[in-house]
Amino acid sequence: MSETVDKSIVDEYVHEGGEHEYIDDLDSISGADRERMTLAGIDTTGDERSGTYIQKDHSVVHCNVAQEGLEIMDIQTALKTHDWLEEYLWRIVPRDKDEFTKKVVEKPHLGYFIRALPGVKSLRPVQACLYLATNNISQNVHNIIIAEEGSELHIITGCSTTPGLASGLHIGVSELYVKKNASLSFTMIHNWGEGITVRPRSATRIEDGGRFVNNYIILNPVETIQMYPMAYLEGDDSVARFNSVLVAPKGAEMDIGSGVVLTGARSRAEIISRAITTGGRITARGRLIGKVPGARAHLECKGLILGDGSVIAIPELEGHSEGLEMSHEAAVGRINQDEIQYLMARGLSEEEAISVIVRGFLKVDMEGLPPELQTEIDKNIRLGDSGAM
Repeated sequence: MSETVDKSIVDEYVHEGGEHEYIDDLDSISGADRERMTLAGIDTTGDERSGTYIQKDHSVVHCNVAQEGLEIMDIQTALKTHDWLEEYLWRIVPRDKDEFTKKVVEKPHLGYFIRALPGVKSLRPVQACLYLATNNISQNVHNIIIAEEGSELHIITGCSTTPGLASGLHIGVSELYVKKNASLSFTMIHNWGEGITVRPRSATRIEDGGRFVNNYIILNPVETIQMYPMAYLEGDDSVARFNSVLVAPKGAEMDIGSGVVLTGARSRAEIISRAITTGGRITARGRLIGKVPGARAHLECKGLILGDGSVIAIPELEGHSEGLEMSHEAAVGRINQDEIQYLMARGLSEEEAISVIVRGFLKVDMEGLPPELQTEIDKNIRLGDSGAM
């Protein structure tokens, strides 16, 4: 981790206040906030979602469920509703992991609880928005997601700030549980600002036959972000995939990775990363740890340099058993001039040619997503790819 990202910063921010009124009607969201949320993948009508949770600074400002069999509420309400929920907190993310998790313990600011009951399949994605609106405030949330046995759950979580926010800190602890034969896709779209520091801390536990897909997209400015979500494939025939699409403009510091521990028989994992710098610094990490024979995993990291930025790719493979298969490939470079010339010879300007190449580079096949969610992800990449130019 870089020195800039690793410095102690928690106490530079305000951890009190940040209260806002609840809104019943999503139409009352201001035009400026609506635009920012939309760029983070949030449907501000709610029509295309099975439920919505919006937290502004330290307050839940809107929460609704549009499909039977799903539960969406803030974590405090969930703990009062389910006396068993306490055992899911700090189970796979240690409360003393670092100064950021400790601050969530010391100064918690809600967070969401999303659950699909056994056998229930979400008809449309559930959405959650964590929004910063007050300058120099810290938002310390703890989220719990549970896909119960045989369920299928798709979640879009969009994080953003009010326009022009000078500084802020977001700490998001998320613990995700994929039960037997359940499926969970978790798509996180970040649309922060130049002065925002971001520290997600998340982990997922997957049981027998469980399937987990994690998609992460950031295409716009941020000051620093450091995250390293983990997946624990403890069940037999369990699967995990991480897909990351990163664009770092000048001034941005991104240290982003993911890791998978394979202990279940015939478990499988894949980590795919696409990173573009237009002046910022990206450290793209990935780690696969295989502990049982028959486990299979692959890691792929590709970086593209446009301008004066840098991309550092750090793939790691760690094997502890005979009979497992793990591989990786990594590549970092600039756009091939022959590709630009080829497209220009067919009538495109140089700018158009580069745009086509960048868009193709960012395209990641996120296997297994419903068409509606893949369309949503593609739309956000199209909206953001101009920032890569």
